[in-house]
Amino acid sequence: MKTAVVILNWNTKGFLEEFLPPLLNSVAKCDGAEVIVADNASSDGSLEMMKEKFPQVKTIALDANYGFTGGYNKALKLVEAEYLVLINSDIEVTDDWLEPLVKWMESHPDCGACAPKLHSWQEKEKFEYAGAAGGYIDRFGYPLCRGRVLKKLETDRGQYDSPKDVFWATGACLMVRSSVYRQLGGLDERFFAHMEEIDLCWRMQLEGWKVTIVPESTVYHVGGGTLPATSPFKLFLNYRNNLLMLSNNLASTYALDAYRNGETAEKAAVKGLQKAKRLIFFRKALDILSAFVYLLTLKADCFKAVFKAHKEYARLNRIKSEEDIRHYLEKSAGKAEVKGRYGRWIILEYLISGEEIFENIESEVL
Repeated sequence: MKTAVVILNWNTKGFLEEFLPPLLNSVAKCDGAEVIVADNASSDGSLEMMKEKFPQVKTIALDANYGFTGGYNKALKLVEAEYLVLINSDIEVTDDWLEPLVKWMESHPDCGACAPKLHSWQEKEKFEYAGAAGGYIDRFGYPLCRGRVLKKLETDRGQYDSPKDVFWATGACLMVRSSVYRQLGGLDERFFAHMEEIDLCWRMQLEGWKVTIVPESTVYHVGGGTLPATSPFKLFLNYRNNLLMLSNNLASTYALDAYRNGETAEKAAVKGLQKAKRLIFFRKALDILSAFVYLLTLKADCFKAVFKAHKEYARLNRIKSEEDIRHYLEKSAGKAEVKGRYGRWIILEYLISGEEIFENIESEVL
């Protein structure tokens, strides 16, 4: 099998019934492609429905809910394919969405992952929150998208219709080279869900792989299919995982910058670790400030979620040493390049620029 299109399902029987038929029809048009449904121990009858209505589709039944990260890692160990597509059950595809992604990977052997443009299922002319036309990251580690900044969404007017190397691409519909996925150890299972694809794309870039948006392909995302946007648990995951992501990658990135500017590996490692430590401290302070904003607006559950996120981050964090960073530079600095870094603080810039923020972003991205 060349391409495995793998849905990881958890209690989204309704989405499978609605969106699996067009997915199967579209994938059948692509040579060597197959749809697989992996199930995270759903309790809504998803697997029974699959056997009844889609008996031709291969299923993988996991024995517990391992989250997005653990579920995919366990399921994909059982899948042999050159390309893997991680796709949400609440994605509606077009007839010709898959072929452009396969062709891009085949013609660009330095690409580790690629993705389509992500549109809103409810307002099909608009980009969708979870990835839009590909993502960047700002100077303080806040993710943003081409076509989506904070909660503001752009209408797709063709402004992002050229292929583009980005910092990250959406995990709602992400094609990865299976050899790269396995080389990097897959998704970081500490994340459980949310921001794990940003972390994966960052780690890809640090090992010399590109992440690209292929605008010839478009899919439509319902969003909030598993966790609603207002969920305190989702807030907890976002705060905790953002810090984990920074801890995973920031020191190596800063050290790479210093090394490229002429520092020795030893000095670059020290500078990278020191700079990363300062930024993570600052981010934690901003998090605490936001927690008290939640408290003042009578959102006590959200206030608690932020502090719980910090507690869990402290428990799960793996501290990198100078030796770790130095070894990374000696091994990978010659091939690595981290693209898609926005040089300003996106929250402040949005407050200043308003609607013009979208026009200003591209000129500030490194």
